[in-house]
Amino acid sequence: MTADGPIQIVAVDYAGSLEALRAVREAVFVLEQQVPAELELDALDPRCRHVLARDAAGLPIGTARLAPDGRIGRMAVLRAWRGRGVGSALLQALLRLAREDGRDRVSLHAQAGAIDFYRRHGFVPVGERFMEAGIEHLAMERHLERPLAVDDRDAAVATTAAIVAAARRRLWIYSRELDPGLYDHPRVVEALRRFGTAGVAGEARILLQDAAAAQRAHAPLISLGQRLPSVFAFREVGDPVDRTYPSAFIANDAGGYYFRALGHRFDGEAGLDARARARQLADTFDAVWERARPCSELRALGL
Repeated sequence: MTADGPIQIVAVDYAGSLEALRAVREAVFVLEQQVPAELELDALDPRCRHVLARDAAGLPIGTARLAPDGRIGRMAVLRAWRGRGVGSALLQALLRLAREDGRDRVSLHAQAGAIDFYRRHGFVPVGERFMEAGIEHLAMERHLERPLAVDDRDAAVATTAAIVAAARRRLWIYSRELDPGLYDHPRVVEALRRFGTAGVAGEARILLQDAAAAQRAHAPLISLGQRLPSVFAFREVGDPVDRTYPSAFIANDAGGYYFRALGHRFDGEAGLDARARARQLADTFDAVWERARPCSELRALGL
């Protein structure tokens, strides 16, 4: 679900869901972006695998497709639903389909305004920018490293603790409000305590979207950071663009990561030896960290 209510992401039959697919794609591509209708609908559509996002009332709000050659395309989310994690959830669904098909690589043509979105999801540029349907694009691709599926809280706790335990000196944690049920779980807190007292000059950077909520909840990680201020550093995102980021993740400097497209949920993907993906998430984190506000109020003891 998103912060605004539950959504459903499903793989659909093209012929049976054509009306819903067209409703979204025509609204976004033809009406909003002025792409000619004869270019938007093509002969490849019936041969593609399609995913559809519906809101709580069952209305279509987003769609995307995976072509037979592994190219992702026609990624579209209605304007009112952008910035709420729908695009990330659609993309993750297509990546799962690609892995089920046995693919080791997917590609796409990213519109210029969506390049950073795809970078955050592990895609890298290929070649120079070009014009397509009157819009600037960039070819991008991602190699699929067969990540682990995380489906529930128990798996989330085990995965997070394993990533913390495997860290050498660096951890990056991006969270909305320190995820009750995860970062307050005794197993995760103990793993973080061990990291903080290992004596290896480690550093854990923690980015929050709502520091006050974590403070009000008396999150154990805040108390741990107060006892070990040289290890745990907290900042809160402030840039409006950063505050719309719907995902959450943890990464370490040993190639481990756990990424959740919808940050308030536990389901996601993880890898314990996926250095390229972990590094990409750390780079995304560091760019936001530089713009974020230090949470000096979380340093004081006796909250």
